[in-house]
Amino acid sequence: MLSVWPLLRGFGLGATMIIPIGAQNAYVLNQGIRRQHHLLTASVCAICDMLLIALGVFGGGTLFASHPTLLLAVSSGGAAFLFWYGFLSLKSALRATDEVADAQVTGTSRRAVIAGTLAVTLLNPHVYLDTVMILGGIGGQFEGGDRVTFAAGTMIASFAWFFALSIGAARLSPVLGRPKVRRWIDGVIWLMMWVIAFSLLKRVVM
Repeated sequence: MLSVWPLLRGFGLGATMIIPIGAQNAYVLNQGIRRQHHLLTASVCAICDMLLIALGVFGGGTLFASHPTLLLAVSSGGAAFLFWYGFLSLKSALRATDEVADAQVTGTSRRAVIAGTLAVTLLNPHVYLDTVMILGGIGGQFEGGDRVTFAAGTMIASFAWFFALSIGAARLSPVLGRPKVRRWIDGVIWLMMWVIAFSLLKRVVM
């Protein structure tokens, strides 16, 4: 008989890990405001999370625990990407008002959006810590069908959050997409990206 408790626990813990604002959520928010393949962005994030959660819940967490150099390499690559993405956000925030408005109209290819989404997801060690290590460690305590149900709950939380964030940002884009508001958002994203990047570099150096 299917137990509801592991599903609810998985959903709750998954939401707790995924909802706090980070590099991945900032990227999804930005694509939603720009309405540039925002549903594709949400789909790629959710699918990546689903695969990483499955990897962690069904034993893949030991891979990162036993290979610290792998996590170190991801941290280095993630820091480089976040510095670059943060620089682009800073550049956008410092543009003149009309240039910001023009930049929003310029389209971005599907391939570029997918590449950016994969980079901000897979080059972010916090994603592995949250999905593979923490959720995987908790999910590994369940047995049989309950483990599958727990994993399903966390995956549902991931899909629900990313699509809600993406669709919500797109719906509010007439307000959030105003040049002055966009400049503030780009400024916040720049600051957040560089703070995360410095924290990753600190981990690499130490």
